[in-house]
Amino acid sequence: MVIIPTDLNNSSYANDPLFPWLLSIEKELDDWYSGNRSGGDLDNLLSDCISTFKNNAQYRNDLRFLKIWFLYLEGSKDYENIFREMEENEICIGYSLLYEWYAYFLEAKGKWKEAHIIYHIGISRKAEPIEKLKWAQSLFVKRMSERLNTFSLGKVDGGEQVEVGMKLINPWSAFILEELLKKIHPRITKYDGYHLSKKAYSGKVALSSLKKSSRNKIIEIGGKKYQIKGCAGQGGFAQVFKAYVDSNPDDAVALKIQRPAFPWEFYMYRQLDERISGKQRSSFGFAHKIHIYSDCSILICDYLAHGTLQDAINSYVVTGKFMEEVLCIYYTTEMLYMLETLHSVGIIHGDFKPDNLLIRYSKDDLSEEGFKDRTDSWLDQTDTYGLCVAVHMMLHNTYMEVERKASDGGYIYLPKSSFKRYWNVELWKALFTKLLNVKPGNNDIELLRSLRKSFLDYMHDNPLLIKKLKGLLVKQRGTLCSA
Repeated sequence: MVIIPTDLNNSSYANDPLFPWLLSIEKELDDWYSGNRSGGDLDNLLSDCISTFKNNAQYRNDLRFLKIWFLYLEGSKDYENIFREMEENEICIGYSLLYEWYAYFLEAKGKWKEAHIIYHIGISRKAEPIEKLKWAQSLFVKRMSERLNTFSLGKVDGGEQVEVGMKLINPWSAFILEELLKKIHPRITKYDGYHLSKKAYSGKVALSSLKKSSRNKIIEIGGKKYQIKGCAGQGGFAQVFKAYVDSNPDDAVALKIQRPAFPWEFYMYRQLDERISGKQRSSFGFAHKIHIYSDCSILICDYLAHGTLQDAINSYVVTGKFMEEVLCIYYTTEMLYMLETLHSVGIIHGDFKPDNLLIRYSKDDLSEEGFKDRTDSWLDQTDTYGLCVAVHMMLHNTYMEVERKASDGGYIYLPKSSFKRYWNVELWKALFTKLLNVKPGNNDIELLRSLRKSFLDYMHDNPLLIKKLKGLLVKQRGTLCSA
């Protein structure tokens, strides 16, 4: 029952019918804190208030109403359904505060995975202020890392164990990375292609000058000359350049210049060499060498001229078109194959996204048997959210926005965008449903394998699709191939 103070003129709240409810809730809270009223009275008042205004567009983005929802949610055992109702009624879904509060609430209950997902949902919806939400997420990751009571690093090479006090760690923690680098240092120095100098890079051409104008400049690294042909990519800490070794166009490489020096990537390339063999290894890049200086590192890798999966997606975005479903299926199958391979040898990528996936065209011809033969089984682990983001971008040309939907008395996470009727909806629905809802601790290798098999079987049973795919790949290769 609403208690409206007698000293208030109706005109004070005529345009704001929520206001007297706020006063009543405030009074009820004061009485509850002083022990004069039971919590049940407050819950009933909050519930009545929500029922009265949840369909009122005037309060959909009102932070006062959001606080009422959270007061009610915090006192309920059915908080998951309450949050789902908030989403269904679009209560402040554009505000970062919604996701910060709920994620913190889940964290306090020990539901760390769910809290992590809530941060992702808010960021994918570009909730404002987005920087505040990203900062809250970074603090969350830091807190998760600090919850490690002990951190005992064992041997980190293939087949040997890394012992950790708790299962949850922050792999981007500077402390953890520093400890790992100390542990692997004796081994990494023995790898072919590893070159260490305690001095700063001192070539005739300053590396910093490449940012302004790089084309045809020649830099010296380890006694070899590299003719820079242009910038192939740039991130927060590194730049990647296309270069000719000794000015030979037939010997093109990629130079990744990173500050501060980052030997970990080279180490992981050598781990790929050791743990993955045969045709499986060709799905991943190759590093020739790395030069470590006191101020930077220069990683020398194969140069692939056909761009990234992001480039392929963008080639459709700029023309207002969508990638053909058969191409989406092809790339999805390849990504599933890559994750199976990595996880089966105990490696997690950690940053699996379209602009980190370089396109390499096989010399072998596509065939029905080729699709059928790549269904052998694998073994263990997870990068699945990144894969779903990549697939969603191929299908919809947009970043994936996730929502919770009721399912069998609980809820599941699914993309907000719907599937087009003419797609193979069952294939895509199974992929997103299973990969976005993997239970903590579950072995994902069998899941990845079975999903990949479903896509391969579909292609194998439709020879005309394979023929169409060949033509599309030839066309795309011509479009993406750079000089």
